[in-house]
Amino acid sequence: MAARIDTLPNRRAIVDRRAVADALAALDGDNTARLRAQAVAVLRGALDAGRAEIAGRLAEHPSRGSEAAAGQAFLIDQLLRLIYDFTTGRLYPINNPTAAERLTLVAVGGYGRGEMAPFSDVDIAFLTPWKQTGWTEQVIEAMLYTLWDLGLKVGHSSRSLDEMVRMANSDLTIRTALLEGRYVWGDEALYDEASARFDQEVTAGTARAFITEKLAERNARHKRLGDSRYVVEPNIKEGKGGLRDLHTLFWIGKYVYRVRTVAELVDKGLLTQTELRQFQTAENFLWAVRCHLHLITGRAEERLTFDVQREIAERMRYANRPGATPVERFMRHYFLEAKKVGDLTGLFLAHLDDSFAARGRRFGLPSISRRPSRLKGFKLDRGRLALPADDFFAADPVRLIEMFALADKHGLEIHPLAMRAAGRDAGLIDGAVRRDPRANVLFLDVLTSPRDPETVLRWMNEAGVFGRFVPDFGRVIAQMQFDMYHHYTVDEHSIRAIGLLSQIEHGRLSADHPHSQAIMRQLVSRRALYVAVLLHDIAKGRGGDHSVLGAEVAMRLCPRFGLTAAETEMVAWLVRHHLLMSATAFKRDLADFKTILDFAEVVKSPERLRLLLVLTVVDIRAVGPGVWNGWKRQLLTDLYEAAEEVLRLGHKQTGRKERVAAKQADLQALLGWDAAAFAELVERLPESYWIAEPIDVLARNAHHIAEAGERPLSISAQVYPERGATLVTVYASDHPGLFYRIAGAIHLAGGSVIDARIHTTRDGMALDNFLVQDPLGRPFDDTDRLERLRAGIEDALANRHRLADRLAAKPLARTRAEAFRIEPSVFIDNKASNRYTVVEVNAADRPALLNGLAHALFQSKATIHSAHVATYGERAVDTFYLTDLIGDKITAPARLKALEKRLVEAAAGAAPQPREAAA
Repeated sequence: MAARIDTLPNRRAIVDRRAVADALAALDGDNTARLRAQAVAVLRGALDAGRAEIAGRLAEHPSRGSEAAAGQAFLIDQLLRLIYDFTTGRLYPINNPTAAERLTLVAVGGYGRGEMAPFSDVDIAFLTPWKQTGWTEQVIEAMLYTLWDLGLKVGHSSRSLDEMVRMANSDLTIRTALLEGRYVWGDEALYDEASARFDQEVTAGTARAFITEKLAERNARHKRLGDSRYVVEPNIKEGKGGLRDLHTLFWIGKYVYRVRTVAELVDKGLLTQTELRQFQTAENFLWAVRCHLHLITGRAEERLTFDVQREIAERMRYANRPGATPVERFMRHYFLEAKKVGDLTGLFLAHLDDSFAARGRRFGLPSISRRPSRLKGFKLDRGRLALPADDFFAADPVRLIEMFALADKHGLEIHPLAMRAAGRDAGLIDGAVRRDPRANVLFLDVLTSPRDPETVLRWMNEAGVFGRFVPDFGRVIAQMQFDMYHHYTVDEHSIRAIGLLSQIEHGRLSADHPHSQAIMRQLVSRRALYVAVLLHDIAKGRGGDHSVLGAEVAMRLCPRFGLTAAETEMVAWLVRHHLLMSATAFKRDLADFKTILDFAEVVKSPERLRLLLVLTVVDIRAVGPGVWNGWKRQLLTDLYEAAEEVLRLGHKQTGRKERVAAKQADLQALLGWDAAAFAELVERLPESYWIAEPIDVLARNAHHIAEAGERPLSISAQVYPERGATLVTVYASDHPGLFYRIAGAIHLAGGSVIDARIHTTRDGMALDNFLVQDPLGRPFDDTDRLERLRAGIEDALANRHRLADRLAAKPLARTRAEAFRIEPSVFIDNKASNRYTVVEVNAADRPALLNGLAHALFQSKATIHSAHVATYGERAVDTFYLTDLIGDKITAPARLKALEKRLVEAAAGAAPQPREAAA
């Protein structure tokens, strides 16, 4: 790889070493410190000019990543040579060096490969023949100070040859760095001796151990960074499918076969010419992205976060296409290149297996003793499914699907060479193969497998067979969703959802999803559910409503897969409405009976309801880690149970008064209060309160009211584990603006409101229940934080501090969200509820958003009865159930228009009109 430095065009334009050497030679003075300071000024000019030249070339040719990386290494090479010559010639000259006074500079690590990003570390090894002398110490120290004064981040070591050998044998990281050692300057004979000793005393006879350690290191790295190459904010250096994976292949090839360049791996039979081109293309692309990333951020940043993706796409000149923005096209290209790296890794390891595994065993992997006899012409190669001949797929392309079905049926892995052949021959899958009933039966067997459909579908996707057999799925392969909510590409999300569905069915997630697991045992339409999970996002990126377009795809695909007309209709309905249950549960008031009736009217049957619940659960969980929580589980369960009752009983179910009476009877039994005390409580609280709150909250509120007595303000905050949140209850004298003040105080205490219900007793007391989580979606469970929360609300309601000033002083966070432009929108619906005006606000999520919206409603003289907060990455959806001040719906057109205008301004972050002082 270092050979690229030698082929750099017009290297002298990057740095003219002779001209800089002449400038250093012209420096005057005999004071060492002053002389070195003058040299630093000359060298800094050369460094800045060289970096500017490399950056200019990259801007002109933004996809030439390997050239830019080699240019950085060349620039550092020349500067190190200049610094060495200046230090040994001017600062610490020596006329007759002894044998011990020899020094060689060795570039190691990435710098040793001849590849550097603009802010990469400069990794250097200073080698001496024996223990350091006074002269070598002076030279090394002066060189390091010069490099540091230039602002370079230096990773350095100073060792004798014996120390180098000892350290390399004991530490894998040091051994790997030295493996890429490259002579830069100094005593060349000493470098040759070091290189020979490394080969003889470190690498000889240790190839198998090195491979095992490097693969274990790679696996640990992948696990640490999220074991998928399809995370939407990938680490370009260390992540799966990134540069480090390519480096690992080269390290192993270099260690085992003593190659000096990647091209030599072809001569050793480890890569084909085609795979070599794929390696070089992927490497060049990844280096281009990494160099742009460093230049944009001005530091050694390796994570491709949302806030830089758009700018890199612009720099690399990606254009708009129908249904895909430049940033989405760029990231899709990234994921396809990362997939290519994964394919190369598998093939490379297959060759190592053949070379290093003991007879009958596989390198680093367990052997499989079973030898299934019915393999339809395929064969077993050390426990892996393999091809009997290179033209096996060409003879019958349906075998491309059959191979994966057999792997699933018999619990076998597929030999990487068979995967290579599948990728090569995937183009054989044409319309005739797609229509072939045998192929579709095999595919449906894999998709609905009772074993491990996720793994086999992922193999099929990696080989390129999945996208060829289901072209609609091929359109979403490597398609990112440019938002902070989705963690994975569309294809990875869909395959993960299938895996989660299988785990729920097998009871592996029973602690998290007991309800869904129980439902899976009742399903009549199991096949329809698996197909719906696969297809629910299949129409993303087509420029319309992906639910509607996806249902059309389902109507076309399902008969081909062999589903019945009834199953096809069920799949299409599920795809069309796959967002309905989460939207209703998270954005609407489930205590409002019309919400349940409207939802049940769309669902219409208990089987659809069961299927929709399970589909909703796996869809949310497959979005990424941390998205699912106890609060969402509870909301979905509440909606399911309420809708199931409606669908089972129709309108014959218990009426509103009967339900209130039943709740009151249950609460009295739970509290154990005498009849008079309980009757007093019932008398004070309106009917809407009994409908809105669950029995456990009713009990907590009853105790709170009793303990508060005659006090004008009482606040409680207690962990509510069933909801995965903290229940904050405020019992206070009611007055306008109470809600927005409480919301602001909760924000100042570091909390986020996810749900709120506002009640007023018949004697003028406010009884407000807030569900609060910390910024990571967890309950407040620390005693100090709970006390700070209580104190903050008390201060806000007592007006001890000016709330607006404190909110303004609290710094904004989440700069990554600034990468997304979300225009605020407000939807007002007077049909969603019989009693309330329902207002939904969509806006960019930001601190104190709820406080700002609530203040706008206060200014509009609207009474909030409940608030429901849903967050989808950078987007927040806040829904309010409102009346006017006398308890009626807000219907006047002029008033609705003014309300909408105020909320849009508040959602956009506009400062409120100065009315708080009067509140």
